[in-house]
Amino acid sequence: MSDLIDVLDPSRGLLIGGERRRGGSGRFDVQDPASGRVVASVADADVADATAAVDAAAAAFDGWAALAPRARSEILARTHALMLRDADDLATLIALENGKSLSDARGEVVYAAEFFRWFAEEAVRTGGDFGSSPAGGTRTIVTHRPVGVAALVTPWNFPAAMATRKIAPALAAGCTVVLKPAAETPLTAIAVVRLLAEAGVPDGVVNLVPTTDAGGVVGTWLADPRVRKISFTGSTRVGQLLLKQAADRVVNASMELGGNAPFVVTAGADLDAAVDGAMIAKFRGGGQACTAANRFFVHASVADEFVARFAARVSALTVGPSDTGAEIGPLISAAAVTKITTLVDDAIGAGARVAASAPAPSTGWFYAPTVLTDVPADAAILGEEIFGPVAPIVTWTDEDDLLRRVNATEAGLAAYVYAGDLGHALRLAERIDAGMVGVNRGLVSDPAAPFGGTKQSGLGREGARAGIEEFRETQYFSVAW
Repeated sequence: MSDLIDVLDPSRGLLIGGERRRGGSGRFDVQDPASGRVVASVADADVADATAAVDAAAAAFDGWAALAPRARSEILARTHALMLRDADDLATLIALENGKSLSDARGEVVYAAEFFRWFAEEAVRTGGDFGSSPAGGTRTIVTHRPVGVAALVTPWNFPAAMATRKIAPALAAGCTVVLKPAAETPLTAIAVVRLLAEAGVPDGVVNLVPTTDAGGVVGTWLADPRVRKISFTGSTRVGQLLLKQAADRVVNASMELGGNAPFVVTAGADLDAAVDGAMIAKFRGGGQACTAANRFFVHASVADEFVARFAARVSALTVGPSDTGAEIGPLISAAAVTKITTLVDDAIGAGARVAASAPAPSTGWFYAPTVLTDVPADAAILGEEIFGPVAPIVTWTDEDDLLRRVNATEAGLAAYVYAGDLGHALRLAERIDAGMVGVNRGLVSDPAAPFGGTKQSGLGREGARAGIEEFRETQYFSVAW
């Protein structure tokens, strides 16, 4: 990718059957959240484009599914290398349309690329089973086959990684895909899909459908009998709507939905390590991550010291546009700023205290990184996913009461536990109702680990061996012997 001009060309928005085309609904603007300025106009798909994308994916399916696993693997491995080759350009695109810091954007590119390497390796591990019937007379041969055309719907907060985390296992399994990126951040998806074509992905295997009519496009896919899989990352509310639509045809569904991650600090925790972990768990991507620490539970005996160290670190954060080298970028929209302002004002009105705040620009969609203490137990900010750089802290003394409060949510995606004794940390972690728990570390995401949650945080897993199985069906042959 020699420059970004080609990616920003509006005629290069949709990719259907290898053909780049303009959308049936015209174009839509992509804004830089640091300034609000329009940085590109992208082809805007309509429902006819959605159907055309499925036409192309269905036509390409048999050929791609029949391709040798090694051949699919080599294409994915080349895509990994191409992403690393173009890492700086991809990071610039992410920072431009998403607003996150360049350091966060570069980290995302490396993380996103790793899914192609991981699933390049998994693609050749086809697996299966063989057994004898207990009653005798037959043998059972178990195999796996690609589920079919997969509809992938990705969010704006990790525009590269959320796409590659779905595309890579789908292609490794032998599926063809139709991809709808978030309307806020379509440019990164355009760039990634172009690299897939450069790596050798045949026409029609990956079809890109940016749109402002998410309901119409995804609804069209879910109503199409050729679409056999929906993989969605986004809010719990939208996930519930998609599951209802998927139920009409019993479409295979994977859902990675909202979180409300607790961050627990025990009396025996290493406070320096806990503060380091808190900075990552809370402020990576400006707090706009489903795994972000949302509620801080700090043991009363160490609360003052933890708050003092944490507040000093937060106060020193730099906030601004990515091209200034700032550590924290803007929120994704003005609506996000309004939501967080309301949550913080409500908490302060109920008695919470601002323990620290970093200076933030007055123009653009910025919100000052903030630490709140003395937060009432019933404050809305403890019950909702904040999705921004605000850390509300409450104290605890009784472990059973702590766990009751930690688990008193319908979300169960991620959690974090810091304790000086590893056994104590693991005993706490086992009692937390979440799909992923960071034990003495502030980061849980890893392509080699099964990412996903419990309760209303979703269904299925992404990454690890489980990720490719989400795009496969099990078939067995009962053989007379």
